Amino acid sequence: MPHQRHRVRDNRRQMRSNKPRIPNFSGDAGANQHREERQQALEYLAEAWNTAEDDGVQSLALAHASLFAAIATLVRAHGEDATALLVGGLPDRIRSGEYNLDRLTH
Repeated sequence: MPHQRHRVRDNRRQMRSNKPRIPNFSGDAGANQHREERQQALEYLAEAWNTAEDDGVQSLALAHASLFAAIATLVRAHGEDATALLVGGLPDRIRSGEYNLDRLTH
């Protein structure tokens, strides 16, 4: 049976409504270049995310798959210990609002 595309409209979408922006925490020129590259990558991911949602993939499934892919890539690039250290710092960053798209876009 061929793959059928299902259009799903969900008011809880996260990527489409606001163009996500990575905050600029550094005035360093090298850091700004890396920030611009990360911003471009985020825009590519947002486009893929929106396409997947249009095809009926639920946003929570996308979030879990994205986290897995990101963490696996960091482990491959930096090793388990360095990645665990990085991930261990996420709770404070989450609580401070660093990942709140509403806070970043208003």
